[in-house]
Amino acid sequence: MTQDDMKRAAAREAVNHLSEGDIVGVGTGSTANYFIEELAIWGAAAGAVASSEATASRLRDCGISVLDLNEVGRFGVYVDGADEINHKLEMIKGGGGALTREKIVAAVSQKFICVVDENKVVDVLGAFPLPVEVVPMASVQVARVITSLGGKPELRKGFLTDNGNVILDIHGLNIKNAVELEHQLNNIVGVVTNGIFANRPADVMVVGTGDGVLVVKR
Repeated sequence: MTQDDMKRAAAREAVNHLSEGDIVGVGTGSTANYFIEELAIWGAAAGAVASSEATASRLRDCGISVLDLNEVGRFGVYVDGADEINHKLEMIKGGGGALTREKIVAAVSQKFICVVDENKVVDVLGAFPLPVEVVPMASVQVARVITSLGGKPELRKGFLTDNGNVILDIHGLNIKNAVELEHQLNNIVGVVTNGIFANRPADVMVVGTGDGVLVVKR
């Protein structure tokens, strides 16, 4: 089974955790794209809240109604992938640059289902560079502060988020206390948010493996 096969199998399983008439929050990235395809096949959602412009476009292309979060309020389920996820269901997200909107949609949802292939499951977060969304005028200052904390920030060149901000990808981290580091980075002036999802971890992890699909609940 290829990595794409594992992603698709996990995305298909995620649909089984939905109820007819649900409004579904949908993340960004390759695994989320597989989920959108499965959501369209299922066809019983009342609509979707998108975490990025790219996701909104893909949802519409698949015939799924896209709803504004401000008009929906709190809703049932958010489904998204992760760049890394540990056994506490804490994650690093934002490889696609949509971390701020993903974090907002996750915060509003009642249940967060993280859909990944087995290669994304780790014991300790940090091998994947941690994305941090930063107001452009503060990027150098934020990079200085992060360097003083032991990280190695690198500007993601030629990239702006849907919010018009830049991304610093932080290398060299070994994140043993994800909740604390998430707070610490968010308190740096100029940071919009960072890609640690620990204060709001996943409630369910659906993992596509070479032997089938594994479901883990927090």
